[in-house]
Amino acid sequence: MGQRELGHGASLLGYPETHNNNNKRSSWSRPHSIWASLALLLLASTVVALFVNSIFGQWRVEVEHKHNENQGGVEANDVVESEHGVVAADDGRCSEIGVSILRDGGHAIDATVATALCLGVVNPMSSGIGGGGFMVFRSSATSKAEAYDMRETAPSAASKDMYANDINSKYHGALSLGVPGEIAGLYEAWLRHGRLSWKALFAPAIRLARDGFIVAPYLSSTINSSATMILDDPGLRQVFAPNGKFLKLGDTCYNIELARTLEAIAEQGPGAFYNGSVGESFVKDVRKAGGILTVEDLKNYKVNVIDAMATDFMGYKILGMPPPSSGTLGMSLVLHILNSYGTSEEDTGSLGLHRLIEATKHMFAIRMNLGDPNFVNITAYVTDMLSPTFAKELQKKIFDNTTFPPDYYMSRWSQLRDHGTSHFCIVDSDRNAVSMTTTVNYHFGGGVLSPSTGIVLNNEMGDFSIPTEISSDDLPPAPANFIEPNKRPLSSMTPVIILKDNQLAGVIGGSGGMLIIPAVIQIFLNHFILGMKPLAAVQHPRVYHKLIPNVVLYENWTIMDGNHIELSEDNKLFLLERGHELKGRPGGAICQLIVQNLTNSSSMEGENQVFHGTLIAVSDPRKDGRPAAL
Repeated sequence: MGQRELGHGASLLGYPETHNNNNKRSSWSRPHSIWASLALLLLASTVVALFVNSIFGQWRVEVEHKHNENQGGVEANDVVESEHGVVAADDGRCSEIGVSILRDGGHAIDATVATALCLGVVNPMSSGIGGGGFMVFRSSATSKAEAYDMRETAPSAASKDMYANDINSKYHGALSLGVPGEIAGLYEAWLRHGRLSWKALFAPAIRLARDGFIVAPYLSSTINSSATMILDDPGLRQVFAPNGKFLKLGDTCYNIELARTLEAIAEQGPGAFYNGSVGESFVKDVRKAGGILTVEDLKNYKVNVIDAMATDFMGYKILGMPPPSSGTLGMSLVLHILNSYGTSEEDTGSLGLHRLIEATKHMFAIRMNLGDPNFVNITAYVTDMLSPTFAKELQKKIFDNTTFPPDYYMSRWSQLRDHGTSHFCIVDSDRNAVSMTTTVNYHFGGGVLSPSTGIVLNNEMGDFSIPTEISSDDLPPAPANFIEPNKRPLSSMTPVIILKDNQLAGVIGGSGGMLIIPAVIQIFLNHFILGMKPLAAVQHPRVYHKLIPNVVLYENWTIMDGNHIELSEDNKLFLLERGHELKGRPGGAICQLIVQNLTNSSSMEGENQVFHGTLIAVSDPRKDGRPAAL
């Protein structure tokens, strides 16, 4: 098929799209004189200016939302600004708690502890101290970036064949539990950088668990969709269906046992969980429910703290997690493929969207060679995914007039199809930055809540590959991701920090399993490369591809604030003409974004000076998130 001419408002990813209020769908038009002016402007611009500014005509929406009844009294916008500090979480109450810690003189890491604990209370379907996560931290004083791997590990009694007779138990029930790492990771970061007392950081979450919190829309929806699972588990039923009645939107939820657990950890430190009475009770509940966790597993859990992985793209440095996260490497490979085209008009419009999809398919084909580097040698694959030269070779396999069946991309292994998670971003007044993704994997993890501790059990063992599992993509399981005792499973989580000329430019991350990597890539391109405003960059309709099935998933849904998000008809037609199969998806990844306005930063003298520009924080309106500012 021949290439199609670029349409109006063309840009790298094919803007504009549909994003309308009140569930209405319409086309956005402009007078012909404006388009003529735009054409003249584009012709007069330099190649790079064309690449960055080709988004004139895109919608720009900054709508204020007030959700007092659903956010426990918090009034907030989708976007906030501050000269001093911001928090963007996927629940407004937790953003406010994070900012309150900053207001008390806390470091970004102090706010991280309080925010993560809050999310584990009010969004227990997505995260909590029964799970784990990844955190990237950058110190403004030293310019050093640390990666905290608090990912769950396989119990000591685990083996690659442990689910051979019951594949369902890999995903559901106590046998799907990995050794939780969140508390250990938060404590390690606090020991290194915290300013406030450990106990003080627990107080807000304890109050929410003990005194109750209002059930927000996302939790209410998840309770409804998980009704059977909740009724089947005594612990979940006790909290989310007290007296046999499911909690609904606006009800007050209490988790008294979790409040007691948090009080013990606040008073005694993480030893209460990893080497104390809380952990003993937790293990007892897990084993009673059919799990294999032991007290020794908790005692032996270790956080991995290493240098953050770095990759460069068009003048920006992206700092993220090394494996077993595949996020930074996946992002690096896709961006290098796109960058290998150069900056020309062919990069813009619907064609750019086609190329992004093709690059994403190549990335997913390669990433299943990754695994926990403490157990498998993945050096060659890491080198390739960071290499512009390797990306250029893949770019040569992308054709602008067609797509291909999955086997063209030479995928060897079945894909990891992880789920859920919660993400938040924090920047403090000193410009210390945190990007953290935390998870229990599926909604409510393995569908078990420890009755004596109030902790939701993760089902992170589901993220491992096993020899006997027959997947929907008809590919064999990935040996690099097979279960071994103390091993960490592969992950799609993508917490990143963005630098420009060694100054903080932004913080991004998201939740949504396999959808996270393409979502973070699109938000990065939207704002940092295409120049979209932060809120527009997050709100904009996204596309996803999982390689198998060979289907482009495009967002087509009315989100919680009443806005409708959908890929434009022009882009749909362009992709269909190239052989893509399209499917609308009433959902997508949930992302948070913080950016720092770096205007005038180039005028600073001295290499070690820290620039303090205006901070802009955005929480994704696709969920209940609201940012907060100091």
